[in-house]
Amino acid sequence: MKHNVCITVLVENTVRKQGLWGEHGLAFWIDTGEYRVLFDTGQGHALAINASRLTIDLTRADAIVLSHGHYDHTGGLRYAFDHAGRSRLFLHPQALVPRFSASDNPVREIGLSSITEGALRRQEPRLVWTTGPVAVVPGVFATGEIPRRTTYEDVGGNFFLDEACCRPDPILDDQALYIPTDAGVVVVLGCAHAGAINTLNYIRELTHQPIHAVLGGTHLINAGLPRIAQTLVALRDMNIQIFAPMHCTGPRALAALWTAFPNQICDGAVGTQSTFTRNSERTS
Repeated sequence: MKHNVCITVLVENTVRKQGLWGEHGLAFWIDTGEYRVLFDTGQGHALAINASRLTIDLTRADAIVLSHGHYDHTGGLRYAFDHAGRSRLFLHPQALVPRFSASDNPVREIGLSSITEGALRRQEPRLVWTTGPVAVVPGVFATGEIPRRTTYEDVGGNFFLDEACCRPDPILDDQALYIPTDAGVVVVLGCAHAGAINTLNYIRELTHQPIHAVLGGTHLINAGLPRIAQTLVALRDMNIQIFAPMHCTGPRALAALWTAFPNQICDGAVGTQSTFTRNSERTS
């Protein structure tokens, strides 16, 4: 039996429809026709409002997945977790560690809030630690920790595990979602701190299928021209048909992607929906 997988951008930096809110953050609602997954939660200001105005019922979530433990992906987590009472939360253990950014002066704390972390630890039976690939619902998979193999990709910024900025943060908790469909694999990225190409190559290894579509953040906002150029070469070899770069991609990389792939690049503003066909027997 065929099912349509519908992916809705619930939180993103940009918005083009009346009544919706934009914020620096990201969240997706993935409806497979049988199951529903919330992937990330934005900063927390826009999630509830956009869900209501897009008629998305967060209480129906079967699973919540965190791409990584930064504030702009976890700020709405406590609200979502409280409202989706039956859902499990899939996250890497490192998502709970303190995080700091030295890109600004003074140094900013950018991890989960202490209130959110405390609420999660009190609900530990609902937590699923994703150190490796795992099915979050039938047909939707989290990568878990992603191997770092390219020579030109890094975490994309000055990130640290301590306020003194002495211990660089490798952001090992970074993970993506992937959904095998009839046209190929659909990939949903949070920030791709492991590297967009590392992430896509790993998913191709896991699935032995071509990548059909990529939606989400690529964290090329701080990338220099050499990294952007090498990323374009790798993407061209993958022959991806649909690409919606969002959130942390950055204007320079976004311009390069639109120029290189004018027929494949799509908008990813709040409220955007993408639909893919999946055979219900396709669960791996």
